[in-house]
Amino acid sequence: MTNVNTTISGSLPKPVWLAEGEKIWAPWKLSGNELLEAKADALRLAVLEQEMAGISIIGDGEQTRQHFVTTFIEGLSGVDFNNKKTVRIRDRYDADVPIIFEKVYRKKSVFYEDAKLLRSLTTKPIKFTLPGPMTMIDTLYDNFYGSREKLAFEFASILNAEAKELSEAGVDIIQFDEPAFNVFFDDVKNWGVSALEKACEGLINKTAVHICYGYGIEANIKWKETLGDEWRQYENIFPQLAKSSIQQVSLECINSKVPMELISLLENKEVMVGVIDVANNEIETPEEILKVLNTASKFINKSKITACTNCGLVPLKRSIARRKLEALVQGTLLFSKS
Repeated sequence: MTNVNTTISGSLPKPVWLAEGEKIWAPWKLSGNELLEAKADALRLAVLEQEMAGISIIGDGEQTRQHFVTTFIEGLSGVDFNNKKTVRIRDRYDADVPIIFEKVYRKKSVFYEDAKLLRSLTTKPIKFTLPGPMTMIDTLYDNFYGSREKLAFEFASILNAEAKELSEAGVDIIQFDEPAFNVFFDDVKNWGVSALEKACEGLINKTAVHICYGYGIEANIKWKETLGDEWRQYENIFPQLAKSSIQQVSLECINSKVPMELISLLENKEVMVGVIDVANNEIETPEEILKVLNTASKFINKSKITACTNCGLVPLKRSIARRKLEALVQGTLLFSKS
């Protein structure tokens, strides 16, 4: 029997006493010390729910972050959050984003204390997520650098410093979220993967990149409807990732039109196979999850597979997310035994 690990890609729904449910960028309901205490409580709850479901690699569920990108950017100098600009996010939807007005730098670690708390709450391996350089650029308005590539490497250096501190806090896997890789293929080839490797430089823990088709929000669902009968975006980027130093790649599989054989382009990488759909409230059956994992195993050795969610679960009800996590574990157990 091969014991196959399970994990989440990143976010989990937040408790309603912390932020409005089923919403991305939901504002906090508390402030000051009360907010800090509530965030820590939410993180403890997220760990407990993963443990109860039987998840084997534990994440923080991004409970202390309002958004998976902008919360990290809030910890940097040189970014104006008071005067925002409307930009097109990944060529899909408009959002009001902060403005870079001078050289950006990290004043202190953004997530070190959160990572230390996460480490103290479980004896299992832990994973912590950070936004990737290209996705950070796509969630900002640059009024200083004038070059996406130059800004990407600036962010890569900042992320590398943060990642090294997370490693010191006891994080086993550091995952960089790069949904922008599925859109800006020329940038990925020219400098995107290189910037990602810069962010991972010198890390002693396992490194991963998460590349999905986005949260289950209307803009992403409509975009998927335009992609045709086969989603081959991964084909543009997997060969380069296969040659990179990144050790794990997280991708979207269940209920997608991604040809599973594209996994073979990743050669010897470990793969986090998305087997939980984040765009609907249907609870996957263990048998459905087993089917996806069995298909993936035709193109990658079973020992290199981790069962994961397609993307973050934050837009869902907490009760739905809990049941999906339970299904994730049950389906993966069937796969382990097969």
